[in-house]
Parts: sequence; structure tokens; C-alpha cells
Amino acid sequence: MADAQPLQAQDKLAFLLSLVPYLIDRERVSVAEAARHFGVPESRIRRAVELIAVSGVPGETMQYQHGDLFDIAWDDFDQNDMIVLTNLVAIDDSPRLSAREASALIAGLQYLSALPEAADRDAIRALMAKLSRGAGGAASTVAVGQDLHDVALATIRRAMADGRGLSFEYAGPRTQGGTRSVDPLRVESIDTDWYLRAWDLDRQALRTFRLDRMSGVRVDERAAEKSVDQVVIPDTLFQQSSEDVIVTVELDSSSLPLVADFLADTADAPDGDGRVRIRLAASNGFDGVVRLVAGLPGRAVVLDPPAARAAVRDFAATALELAAGSAG
Repeated sequence: MADAQPLQAQDKLAFLLSLVPYLIDRERVSVAEAARHFGVPESRIRRAVELIAVSGVPGETMQYQHGDLFDIAWDDFDQNDMIVLTNLVAIDDSPRLSAREASALIAGLQYLSALPEAADRDAIRALMAKLSRGAGGAASTVAVGQDLHDVALATIRRAMADGRGLSFEYAGPRTQGGTRSVDPLRVESIDTDWYLRAWDLDRQALRTFRLDRMSGVRVDERAAEKSVDQVVIPDTLFQQSSEDVIVTVELDSSSLPLVADFLADTADAPDGDGRVRIRLAASNGFDGVVRLVAGLPGRAVVLDPPAARAAVRDFAATALELAAGSAG
């Protein structure tokens, strides 16, 4: 590769700031490999390495001593064209992520890699490895479990990538299931719950499905009729339809962020006791309302309609009977 135009001082600095972390991360790399990585001539890499060797941070006397400069394995560099940094200046003294911080970021990356739209999983794995090596202490072993949904997610991902439809059995906790045929559009999650946003062919409308209620997920032979570019998908997971029933629920205001995606409209202002009333769009079975209230024990109360209150009461009575039977 022919050498390019000489770099200006600020460009040389920017290049060195990119080259040094690259060399540290790989520990031992050839001049040719580094040149390919940065898309520059090998001669530029050699000059940059020579410049690194005269760079550093002055000591207390403001004079450069040997330990104040970067150093490289010169014999390996001259004889084998290999770059190995043997002395790092200030790099080891720079602030690092704590083991807990690195573990939290790794967990987030594991979660991200499970999303169907996370295409570059190799890059995510490489970043996770860097976080593990760069932490101030050994990062804890972290695993974000998706075993229950891995198969379904993989099938949905394949259908979306191939532009195919999707079929599955879908049932609520207290209702008989049925076969649904949809065009998959997007997979999203709230905490540990995963949802499929899809165009329901039978209802000719956008619908949201919980992955843990789906079984027998399979890719159809037919081509999908709708794509994510053709359907307006609201930011909130659930949308009101003409068949929905509005349910009024009272809960403490601190729980409001947990239900923000389920609201049919804006929440009322909190009262003097910090309680707030919200309205939810629910199907006639009230399965979603029951699940929501069960997930907020002691913090949420269904006020209206009576049928929704009865559904929550029946659920609680059944749960008590099961608990009593287990204890006996």
C-alpha cells in the first residue's frame, strides 16, 4: 500500500490514541496485521510505534526517566516485525471499572445479545471479553437466563429474517388456547417478560403476545403480508381496541412506573396518601389485570368494573386453596 499524505500533529495524536489500546488489547501483533486493521501503510505503523517509544509522562522532577516512557520489545520488532509493548505509562493507573460495574455491563450485553435485532453478536461477545479483562477486579460470572424463551426467540428471529409468517398456540392463564397466525414485527421486553409485536391475520390488527404464553412456535411457508415498515407500532406495548373493557385500578404512586406501558390514558394525580388511580384496557377475561394485581401484592386494588374485581377475587381464592392444599 502506498504511503498516504503526512499526518498533521492532531491526526498523529488521534492515531496514537487508537493504536495504543489496540496493541494493549492484543498484547502481540504483527505490523502487517495492525496495518490491515487500521487501513494504513505498514510504514505508518512502524513510524507510529517508534513515536510511542518516545512518549510518556514526566516524573516528579519533570524529567523523563526510562520508566516514564512507553517501551517495546525492540528485537522482536526489528527482526520479526512484531509489536509488543513492554512498559505502559499511566495506563495501569487510569480509573477502571469495578468488578461489580463490569458484571452489570456484561449482564446488560448478554441481555442485548438475545434480542432478534442485535445482529452483530460477535462484536458484543468481544466487548464482553474486554470488560472482563479491563475490570479493576475479577468480574463475577453473570448469566442472564433466557432458556425458557431461547427456542421461541430463535424461531421468531428466523421468521423475521426470512420474511415469513408465524404460527403458535396461545393461551391465557385461565383461558383455553387457540392457534394464532401472525406476521412477526418486533420482540420487546419489560423486565423479565418478553413480548411479540405482530400483525394478527384473524383480527387484521396489531397485537401483543407474551412469549411465555406461546407454545409450538413455528415458521409458516407463507410470506409475511405485513412488515415493520408497513405497520405503525406505538411506543407502549398494549393498545386499546373496540372490544376492550376499561378497568380502574388504584395503587401507590411509587408503583406507577411499573405499569406505564399498560395505561389506557394518563394517570390521575396522587392523593394525599400517595395513591393514584389509573385506567387499563383489558380483554373480557381480565387475565392481564389479574396478572398485574398479583404482581403488585398489597399495592394495587381493582375498583371497577365489578367483573374485574370478581376475576381478581376468584384468582386470589384459588391461590389460597392451592396454598392450603400444599400445606396440608
